[in-house]
Amino acid sequence: MLEYIQSLAKPERARVLEALEQVERRGFDAVRVRFRQIEGKLWEVKIGSHRVFYVIIEKQEMVLLHAYKKQGQKLPVKERDIAIRRMKELLS
Repeated sequence: MLEYIQSLAKPERARVLEALEQVERRGFDAVRVRFRQIEGKLWEVKIGSHRVFYVIIEKQEMVLLHAYKKQGQKLPVKERDIAIRRMKELLS
């Protein structure tokens, strides 16, 4: 997850980090960020063309699992599978 963010160009990295900071401060009221349930406890934060998968543990703890840059209409199965595998490892 951190590797992905660090690999972004500075302007995009700043945009993603600012959005994640907004989520941390304002939760679901974060500006210019959309949320979507993927499967069970797996959720996705939409930040422009970037997607960040996460899971909520207890009420206040959000664990970021995986991130990628969306390039097509559908959620790539490979990206979803990575996030699901990490979620299962975390929750077991």
